[in-house]
Amino acid sequence: MADTDEDNLVDCSLHKCIFEDDYRKLSLLIRTHNVAQKDKHGNTALHLSVMLGRKVCTHLLLAHGAPVKVKNLNGWSPLAEAISYGDRQTICSLLKKLKQQAKEQIEERRPNLVKALKQMGDFYMELKWDFQSWVPLVSRILPSDICKIHKCGSSIRLDTTLVDFSDMRWERGDISFIFRGDNNPRESLTVLDNEFQCYQRVRYEETDTEIEDEVDILMSSDILAAQMSTKSINFVRAQSGWIFREDKKELVAGQYNCDLYSINGLVLESRKRREHLSRDDLQKNKAIMESLKGGNHAPSLDQNGEILRRESLTPPAESNITWEDYINAEPGEYPCLGRQLVYKESSKTFRATVAMSKEFPLTVEMLLNVLEVIAPFKHFTKLREFVTLKLPNGFPVKIDIPILPTVSAKITFSQFEFRNNISPELFEIPKNYTEDSMRFPDL
Repeated sequence: MADTDEDNLVDCSLHKCIFEDDYRKLSLLIRTHNVAQKDKHGNTALHLSVMLGRKVCTHLLLAHGAPVKVKNLNGWSPLAEAISYGDRQTICSLLKKLKQQAKEQIEERRPNLVKALKQMGDFYMELKWDFQSWVPLVSRILPSDICKIHKCGSSIRLDTTLVDFSDMRWERGDISFIFRGDNNPRESLTVLDNEFQCYQRVRYEETDTEIEDEVDILMSSDILAAQMSTKSINFVRAQSGWIFREDKKELVAGQYNCDLYSINGLVLESRKRREHLSRDDLQKNKAIMESLKGGNHAPSLDQNGEILRRESLTPPAESNITWEDYINAEPGEYPCLGRQLVYKESSKTFRATVAMSKEFPLTVEMLLNVLEVIAPFKHFTKLREFVTLKLPNGFPVKIDIPILPTVSAKITFSQFEFRNNISPELFEIPKNYTEDSMRFPDL
């Protein structure tokens, strides 16, 4: 069958090599072709390679820098497909490459980020977080927090009482996050636990044991894909009045005049897959998962004292789907190439609001640079994702956005002032603090 017109729009030579398991031809073409090219289904050659269990092809693609953090039209990454296929070595290789590529991207952006911070005036800022839920009982246990941010030169300090959240568990404390842009990358990020007077440097690279632990977690848990869809998002001026309608305005933090907007079309799409898990897995892995995530799990050992690891799954049956079957399918609706999917999906539409001020002294671009530094904190990652939207003119002084499927957060920039007298000592580790490399297992 001849290739379709759609197929000819992009060069899928690498993809075709994967289908035909022609790794010799792949090794020749890979030097002159775009290894990140997506086909009509949004799949890269690496997607297809892990779905079809082509180990030699996967090794070649990774060696030539094939991106791991990339999703197809259905929202799945090559790592997700590797977990489904169940080959432990492949999962480990993709996870290592994913972490390597993430660090390379950070280091690539770092000089410009440090330069942008130095060009900014030094300041002190407070962000107030109020978490809310439409589930009454949940609302009672949700915390609030006032985050204090100091910025001096290329250094940033964030003080917060909300350490972490996962599902409906919230960890409180007295935490300071310090970024020093002029330091060696391996020593630029530090988290202080002021309650226990200890600190942890955010690790630049994981040990082999930590990688293997993470592979165990991935192989033992659901494959998740959650994203905030903004395809149909629009900003509408909020209005007040019954008869004579007028645009709504609000004075925020007692000093910033704001235009209020309703944000329509914000959809949280969530998908969950578990074809790689047996019923027995689902029962016995729950307790293991909880302890692993908490960093307290004592691994099981064999008779020789070696750690027992999750073994590779029996590979799915070899696919009999041809290249023509695959490439001629409707976009995103190609036949199953690996293990038969076991999944469910859900979506929830949110209405959010934002108060935009043209008087706030910080710009959105400056805020994005600050948020990039403190991205290890999950709720700030959500805030950064929102701020990257095409907002109306001004600065988002107050935002109401979804954080979890049942939880939203109201973030208010309650205080901001440029300061010339911020002490450099704020960005130092107190001499009486001791180092604890496992205080924050997720960092």
